Order: sequence, then C-alpha cells, then structure tokens
Amino acid sequence: MPQFYDAIIVGAGPAGVSCAVWLTKLGLSSLLIEASARVGGLTNENPFHDDWIAVLPHVTGQQVAANLARSVEGVGVVVRLGCTARSAALCAGGVRITLADKDDCIEEVYGHSLVIASGVRAKGLPGQSPGTHWPGVVVGPGSAILAQDYTGLSVAVLGGGDNAFENFVYVRNRGARAVRLYARTVRAQQQWVARVSAGDLYVGPYQVDPAARTVEGRPYDLILVFYGWEPCIAFTSDLNLERDERGYICTRFATAQTSVPNIYAIGEAAHRMHPCVVTALADGVVAAKAIQRRREQSG
Repeated sequence: MPQFYDAIIVGAGPAGVSCAVWLTKLGLSSLLIEASARVGGLTNENPFHDDWIAVLPHVTGQQVAANLARSVEGVGVVVRLGCTARSAALCAGGVRITLADKDDCIEEVYGHSLVIASGVRAKGLPGQSPGTHWPGVVVGPGSAILAQDYTGLSVAVLGGGDNAFENFVYVRNRGARAVRLYARTVRAQQQWVARVSAGDLYVGPYQVDPAARTVEGRPYDLILVFYGWEPCIAFTSDLNLERDERGYICTRFATAQTSVPNIYAIGEAAHRMHPCVVTALADGVVAAKAIQRRREQSG
C-alpha cells in the first residue's frame, strides 16, 4: 500500500511554504513539490526591495525567498525540488499526483489532501506556446528585465497595466535611446500613467511580429511583454475543478477548499485575495487549519 501524506502541496512559493510549515507545526505530514531548483516561487525573480511588506522594510524579494527556504528547513518539511506535477487524480483515500523530475523520470505520490499552490506565470504573446522564444523578445516582469542593458537601444513595451507602465519608466531611466509603450487599454494606476508622456504612449489595437521584432511595422531592438498573468494549473485538468472566467480556481473563502473535497487552492493560483506575499502566507495558514480540522473529524 502506498504511503499517504496528510497533504501534498504543489508549489513552494509563499503560500505553499506557509501551508507546509503550519501543517508540520500542527503535527501533520506534508510533501512540498517545487518544479524549480529553489524554494520561493516568483519571489526569486524579484531583486527589488519589497516595501509593501510592512514587517520587512528594505528586504528584496530574493531575500524573502531565502527566508522561505530557511523556514522550510528549520521545521523539517519534506521538499522535492526540480519535480514537476504532471497530473492529479482522485484515488481511494485521497489524491494521486504524478511527478516528473529533471531527467523525466516518473513517480507517483499520494496524499489525503492536495493543496494547489502552483502560482502564476507571465502571459506571452497571443498564440505563444510555453518554451517558444524569439531573440530580443522578453516576457516579464522579473530578473531578465533587470539584467538587460538598455543603453542606446530602441524598446517597445507592451501592456496596459501597472507592470508595463512601471517598466517603461525603468527602461527609460536606464539609457534607452527610445521607448514606446503600446496598450490596447490603459488599466494602470494614475501615478504610473502620469509618468509616460502622450508622445510615447500608443493606445488601441496593434500588431506585433516577434520574429521581425516590429510593432505596428516599426522595428525595435527589444520588445518587452507585460500582458499579466495566468495560473499554472494544467496538471489539475483531470480533476474538473470549478474555475472563474479568467481560469483561476474557485475556492471557499473560509477554508480555501475547491469544488472537490480534500483539494485546496491557495495563493495566486486561486487569486483569492490581492496578490502579494502577505496574503499568500495567510492563505497557507487557512488551508493548513482546514486540513487539520478535516483530518481530526475523519479520525
């Protein structure tokens, strides 16, 4: 008979780590699965000071990731790094997760509960499949944007949200020869919109040719894409979980439980609250306590 963990948590960002730490402190067993080589999720891609976190002034996202890794190690959470969840299915006693490691070796693990904390990824250009890249086209935000040298380059920034406008300002201040922002609609906060001159902003439909690196027929040295986010939940497709109109998993606010018993979704994969580290940590606690209550009731 296979070993059953009290919970399998897919995703070692702030939400998943918080849930795993709380489950361990509550005396329950958990297995924390992470596709990348590091604990921390998207915080690993944030080299900036995250001053929105009131208790961590002047701490970068990457320092937050390091703290998350120390928390996991400190309480002895079982972690599997470099493992991708390929699929999830209900089974007698709980849920079966099929994993693949970096060498594509397949393994099945079992949990009485599943916690989906797999987060989000940046959306690419329409029709861009995962793994497709073009030279000079960067899908952001993240450390790749920070690592780029913009000196003397012409840059197109695509997107109408805060990230697009904020990164327009960032690129303009890093020595770019010319920067133009293309937005089908403007959704950014006025504090960012006010920092982009009307001559540098194009609002309305536009055409992108990523291979030729042109926008509306105009060539650029770089195209930076900020089209928002989409949940990383393909492995849950066989579970037929209820989703909202944008594809995020629907949950009960008080428990983080999905439409399927014993399956929970937390953090940005469920878009339960305003997306940030603090709310993700709180989500992890909510799910851990709900799992504890269910395990106690089941004897």
